[in-house]
Amino acid sequence: MAISGAGGTPGGVGQFLIGFVLAVVGGWLLMNQVTVTSGMWSLWGYNSFGLSLLPFAAGVALLFFNGRSMLGWLLTIAGLAIVLAGVIANLQIYFRPTSLFNTLLMLVLLFGGIGLIARSLRSQA
Repeated sequence: MAISGAGGTPGGVGQFLIGFVLAVVGGWLLMNQVTVTSGMWSLWGYNSFGLSLLPFAAGVALLFFNGRSMLGWLLTIAGLAIVLAGVIANLQIYFRPTSLFNTLLMLVLLFGGIGLIARSLRSQA
C-alpha cells in the first residue's frame, strides 16, 4: 500500500498542516470578535414566548395521557421546532470594534490558510 499525501495526491502534507493551523487561528480570532445576543420575542408588539410554548405544552399533556398519541407527538415536535426557530430568529450578531490591522491579520490568516489547504490538495509532482 503506497502512502500518499494530502487528498490522495503525492506530497503536500506539510502545506496542508500549516494551512490548517493558519485557518484555525484566523477563524478563532475572527469568531472571538463576534458578540451574539438575543432580543425579545414579540408578536404585534407583545412578548410572545409564552404563546410559542402552547403547542409544546399541549403535546406533552397528550403524551402523558396516551404515550402513543400521534397528535401528541406531532404537537410536541412542532412546539420544539417553533421554540428553536424562535431562538434562532431572535439572535443578533455584532462584530466588536477592532483595529484595521487586527481585522486584516484575521482575514489573511483565515483565507491564507484556506488557500494553502487548497494548494496542498493539488499534485506536487
